[in-house]
Amino acid sequence: MTRSLTSRHIKIIVSLCSAANFINAADRVLMPIAIIPMTDEFGWTLHWQGWILSSFALGYLTSQIIGGSLATRVGGRSVLLFAVLLWSLSTVITPLIAHSISGLIICRILLGLGEGLGLPTIFHVYAHYVPVEERSRAFGYLIAAGGVGQTVAAVLCPHLPWRTSFILLGLLGLAWLPLWCLLYPDTGDAESEGFMSRSGAAKVRWAEFVSHWPLWAIYIAHFAMNWSNYIIMHWLPTYLSRTLGANTESISLTAVPYIVNSVIGVAAGHLADRLITKKQWTVLSVRRLMTTVGLVGPAVFLLLFCAVTNLPAALLLVSIVMGFCAFNSAGHLSNHAEVAPNHAGVTFAISNTLATIPGILCGPVTADLVTASQGRWFPVFALAAAVNLVGAIVYYSQSSALQLLGLQRYSMMESYRERV
Repeated sequence: MTRSLTSRHIKIIVSLCSAANFINAADRVLMPIAIIPMTDEFGWTLHWQGWILSSFALGYLTSQIIGGSLATRVGGRSVLLFAVLLWSLSTVITPLIAHSISGLIICRILLGLGEGLGLPTIFHVYAHYVPVEERSRAFGYLIAAGGVGQTVAAVLCPHLPWRTSFILLGLLGLAWLPLWCLLYPDTGDAESEGFMSRSGAAKVRWAEFVSHWPLWAIYIAHFAMNWSNYIIMHWLPTYLSRTLGANTESISLTAVPYIVNSVIGVAAGHLADRLITKKQWTVLSVRRLMTTVGLVGPAVFLLLFCAVTNLPAALLLVSIVMGFCAFNSAGHLSNHAEVAPNHAGVTFAISNTLATIPGILCGPVTADLVTASQGRWFPVFALAAAVNLVGAIVYYSQSSALQLLGLQRYSMMESYRERV
């Protein structure tokens, strides 16, 4: 290790990255809220609403691996700076081009490109600077910050003119940029190693990122989690408004699930670290427990959700879904730094790229399912629950906490022995 950072420096990095994810999440959830008054103003069909919502995922999908690779090559500081700049500018200019569907879709793609660079870069930074016994908490705070961002957007934006909402959130992202430049510690060459061992620094062929079942277990679990997350994020305001008759004030209550998600995400992170450090659980057992709770819990309550017909019960069940989902931050999302410590940014980029496919599909697929079933939403939530259950089974049976990439000594037999 060339030079380690102090505890204070690590806290600064975690705080700044969490703040970036706060802005990221607020920007992302804004369109699902704003699309209701925007549709009233511009007269978009359900079909076009689906494509406007999903166009974000097209850009997000494209930039994931680029972000992970760039962070590995040039460092997380510059990549995250560019990412926040791009997504903030895209947010600010949205009101200027919203009258054009094609222009709006292009702007949404650019927003996705910027935000797609963000999380892989943060995962790269965390893998290099945050020690394993603090990692669950760091990821818990990161995910919680995203939940708080979604909460703030859900509470404030329904009460503001939609154009004002985009401008304010865009300016907030631009204000983050000088803080990142000034407060990010001078790490020198520490990012090349950080908490990583020199034995894990060997170059890795791209084929290895898709050649291990434990990696695919992470990818599939992430895909499953995002399937239900994108449905809730993209369609919950529309569902509550058009199906349950929620008014503008009631739409603000969509903040409640994100508050629950944030609180439980932090608690799950502390619980996971305590199980590892105080109760002497293995890292693998904790990751499996947290992922199982984070996928099976939402599956059960999504099935119950489609049976309720009143707003309070719907919000209660969605809050429970998002609360269970928060456990994933201490599960498969934290697992990247263990199986690929020197390449966590790239493995997360691949994982999040695959997990963005639901973001592309859930817009048009949800619209088609609801239309084909004469306005019923049961097929939408039943499909999401089934995907979650499959993801939980695959992760529990195939996951690992051994380092997979960059170590010649790792073998498939070791992977098998750990899983059983």
